[in-house]
Amino acid sequence: MATIKDSVHDHIEVEGVAAALLDTEPVQRLRHIKQLGTVQLVYPSANHTRFEHSLGVYHLADRALGHLSIDGIQGERLRAAALLHDVGHGPYSHNIEEVTYRHTGKYHDDVEELLASGEVGETLRGHDLDPDRIAGLVAGEGQYGQLVSGELDVDRMDYLVRDAHHTGVPYGTIDHERLVRELTFVDGELVLAEGNVQTAESLLLARALMNPTVYQHHVARISKAMLRRGAERLLEQPEITPHRLRRMDDHDLLVALRATSETSDLARRLRTRDLYKLAVWAELEAVPEDIVDADFETVRGLEETVADRAGFASEKVVIDVPERPSMTESTSRVMVSGEIRQLGKQSPLVSALRTAQQQQWRLGVYAPEGDTDRVGRAAVAELGLDLDGALVSDVRPGLTATLDEFADVG
Repeated sequence: MATIKDSVHDHIEVEGVAAALLDTEPVQRLRHIKQLGTVQLVYPSANHTRFEHSLGVYHLADRALGHLSIDGIQGERLRAAALLHDVGHGPYSHNIEEVTYRHTGKYHDDVEELLASGEVGETLRGHDLDPDRIAGLVAGEGQYGQLVSGELDVDRMDYLVRDAHHTGVPYGTIDHERLVRELTFVDGELVLAEGNVQTAESLLLARALMNPTVYQHHVARISKAMLRRGAERLLEQPEITPHRLRRMDDHDLLVALRATSETSDLARRLRTRDLYKLAVWAELEAVPEDIVDADFETVRGLEETVADRAGFASEKVVIDVPERPSMTESTSRVMVSGEIRQLGKQSPLVSALRTAQQQQWRLGVYAPEGDTDRVGRAAVAELGLDLDGALVSDVRPGLTATLDEFADVG
């Protein structure tokens, strides 16, 4: 057994198959992948890693298994899945996952190949565990997979409190001990026991507040978009395959970006925090439906069109269109008056938070400092943004403009 001091959960005791997995290369690799990617450029102390988070998820899973009276081989499967749930992450966590998915068809929780081979596969089989079943749990399959990947999973419970701790932002603070203690299975569904509507709401509220403050902070989004652009250009190089990119850590990616002439300037900008600036920051209502739902190729074509209209090279324009607002936590299930109910149908808070999400959504257009005015005017014209008073604002203090203040570019 290993005892590890953790900044969030204090002492974590790791034993059994998890202890054997701890020093395998895929798990140790997570020490070199930041949990929050480029958020460190906003919150300097947000330098915690996927390794710490994986330990925290293992710890909460172990606590939950005790309360749920799940032991034996099923308990070991779940402990292994909890520790291994993030081994499929690429560099900078979610920041370039869209890029690697387009080329490999795999997200970070598609880990069948990783778990079946090498040290991890040998370790699992050495403890009489089937790697395929562990990979299924990581993907949230079956009744018990809900504990690792679902609306009430221990992954969410750890990352919210851990991200809040390391950024210094208080909004993600939740009573994870109560959440773990109140989990129960009813008719094969993982639910919160009777009397826990407010407990479920706290999880939902924490995620909703952390989203604009941390996860979707404009500087984090700009740097993430720049990193994605760099990763896309790397894949144009014959020696960088999608599989190789997916298995890099943060350091590997930065070195590759710096060593490639087509990406060296982006690497310099990221390293020195000389980031692109906001040219447009548009609300959902200001953006045409076809732009909101545009695919990757369409967005890339729009970047070239906007750049051409503004008179710049295409690499000077980045258009960042986030997914439509969603709230998966609203489908969390709680026991109310002896029956299972979805939180979204039970809590009036959900409707208010959905409205807030809609209002917080922003389309971003980014360009080097000094070029933002021309790029902004070109983007407003080319994207067909609504000119009737919808807000486009630079979030720097004292700098706010409405769309109708942007003139068309001739």
